[in-house]
Amino acid sequence: MLEFFAGGGFANIGLDDDFQCVFANDNNQLKAQTYQRNFGTTKFNSGDVWELNPENIPNAELAWASFPCQDISIAGARKGLNAPRSSAFWGFWRLIEAMADDERAPDTLALENVSGLISSRRGRDFIAVTETLADAGYRVGAMVLDAALFSPQSRQRLFIIAHKGKIPKELEVANPNPVFHPPNLQKVVGRLDPSSRMAWVWWNLPEPSARNANLEDILDRKVPENQWRSDEATQKLIGQMSPLHRTKFEAALKEKKWRAGAVYRRIRLEDGAKVQRAEIRYDGLAGCLRTPAGGSSKQLLMVTHNGQARLRTLNTKEAGRLMGLTEDYLLPEKETPALQIIGDAVSIPVVKWLSNNLLRKLSQSPIHS
Repeated sequence: MLEFFAGGGFANIGLDDDFQCVFANDNNQLKAQTYQRNFGTTKFNSGDVWELNPENIPNAELAWASFPCQDISIAGARKGLNAPRSSAFWGFWRLIEAMADDERAPDTLALENVSGLISSRRGRDFIAVTETLADAGYRVGAMVLDAALFSPQSRQRLFIIAHKGKIPKELEVANPNPVFHPPNLQKVVGRLDPSSRMAWVWWNLPEPSARNANLEDILDRKVPENQWRSDEATQKLIGQMSPLHRTKFEAALKEKKWRAGAVYRRIRLEDGAKVQRAEIRYDGLAGCLRTPAGGSSKQLLMVTHNGQARLRTLNTKEAGRLMGLTEDYLLPEKETPALQIIGDAVSIPVVKWLSNNLLRKLSQSPIHS
């Protein structure tokens, strides 16, 4: 397989049981260094995707592309697929087209991005990607997978899987499954042009087994004292909770057992005014891990035990566990770069499940129908 926009190589880890990575690319210096520390330098290219020479890319059955989401996500400006960063998709597609001209394009493509791609520019970006793939002779399907199905993190992502060749009957389903195919996806698929609609496939995927771990299961119970925030900071955060979230927190505080709730600060509109609120959850999940931007998006933990409350941030090891990393993965030593690698990555358990249940089976199917 080929791994474009490779980041720290999390897709490589998830696919490793079924595919051997023969080429990886990312032009971000931090990500390139981290990737090469963990996987070596021989198969890695740090050039810009627009400047890569397709003749230097080896043959492979699968191309994975987690193309940049900044211009598509809610956190960004929602400028869409043609904006500077997310337009890198077209740089990737340039390479696939060139390989197709030489009759060696991968039979399967796996594209990963935020689920906001479905609605980006009122669906036009999703339709553009789908119709581009269909025009090139691929059958195309997509699904939304939440990492919460596999690990204790709420993290919805869109996966577009395209395949050239015969698709085994058991991998197709006539009607969409709402677990993987939400209403907004179904609606935008209905807007595809007729030829692309003929190329569309609703991938048939088994519903995953129940998740066997909660947030508290992966957290460190003992951490260095310097990781804890001051009592003043703790009380300030509590004061930012709305009545609903304050009630949740006070209920946990009354329990004698050790509890931990994930907290994010958010700006909410109340009575026409913008108010900063601290929102806490005790559903066994962390919020979606994001890249740190001045500390505002670092996920906080409110830990309560025997009537006492203490506040700290989720540390890098804990964040790595939420993404499926093992302890031997080499993250940058400093916290902010480490969280950058983790927050920009794809969930390893999701990739592994998708590989086992779809990508591997497509790679084993006959090339021509």
